[in-house]
Amino acid sequence: MISVIVAAHDLQGQLESCLRSILNQSFRDLEVVAVLDQSPECPANVVDDYAQRDGRVSVVRLKGVVGIGRIRNAGAEHAAGDYLLFLDSDHIVGGTTLQAMADQLQATDEPDVLLFGHTRLHHRRWHGAAAELIAQQGRESFAPIDLPELFGAPAYSWDRLFRRDMWIRQRLSFPDGLYEEVSAVHRAMLAADRIGVLKWNCVQIRRRHTQHPADAPGGTHFDVFARYEESFGLLQERTALDALAPFLFTRMIRHYLFLLNLEGCLSRAERPQFFQRASEHYRRFLPDGYERPDGREGVKFQLVASGMYSAFEAARLPQLARGFVSRGATVRGR
Repeated sequence: MISVIVAAHDLQGQLESCLRSILNQSFRDLEVVAVLDQSPECPANVVDDYAQRDGRVSVVRLKGVVGIGRIRNAGAEHAAGDYLLFLDSDHIVGGTTLQAMADQLQATDEPDVLLFGHTRLHHRRWHGAAAELIAQQGRESFAPIDLPELFGAPAYSWDRLFRRDMWIRQRLSFPDGLYEEVSAVHRAMLAADRIGVLKWNCVQIRRRHTQHPADAPGGTHFDVFARYEESFGLLQERTALDALAPFLFTRMIRHYLFLLNLEGCLSRAERPQFFQRASEHYRRFLPDGYERPDGREGVKFQLVASGMYSAFEAARLPQLARGFVSRGATVRGR
């Protein structure tokens, strides 16, 4: 029923924990498709050992070093289950999680997409950004237009199940480069006739959000602009989905601001160009009647809209100074 596709880049030595958490599930109607490329971070011996011991595990080997998008695409092509679940080596699923997914799929008449919650473990446990939204939903499935707020949440491929025949029928795939999930997940959500929700935190991710599970040869942080251009292009093709645009727009600008504020993400030379690209997207995709968020976040949105990079950087200085003082106080407190 469920094909779990695991990108076997083991950057933090957690692949075995991931595989154990899947194979030790009470739910047995599953397969694991472990995908390896020729990166040194892919431990073929670990995957081969599990494949020899458990017939539900198959191994896909790719030539060369490829990005996470091609890894996931290869796993989807090899999969035979009714639903696809994309995981990375540092993801953990609880012992009854897949059974709960299967039960909810049946209870919601096997929707095209099943959403669920996740947590992130880094120093402490963090709930996913869509946790509150998921908690508010009922047990019935719905169409994408019925809950446009979902397009304001981060587009992760590992906090939802995808019906495989929809994936094939719509010719869905992950692009090369970074931020490959954005356009692929949005395309899948828009293609879905019905979406279901499981109010469980089904997956725990055990890494910092700044780390990517696999290198993307040739990929840059500027790839994110092409992803949102594709997503907005999909909305423009379907005017009946105009109600989704404000939520997708907010998600896009928040994503750009996150990358601009993420230490070490963009070089000093790249920052002005990235900001100008973000500002251009703000003006280009701004929905009619859009209302910016309140408070400090709204001020940041306005700075992006203005295109004035110097003003944006000047506004960041007090925040950076407060962060420096706070870190210094913590060190002294030790």
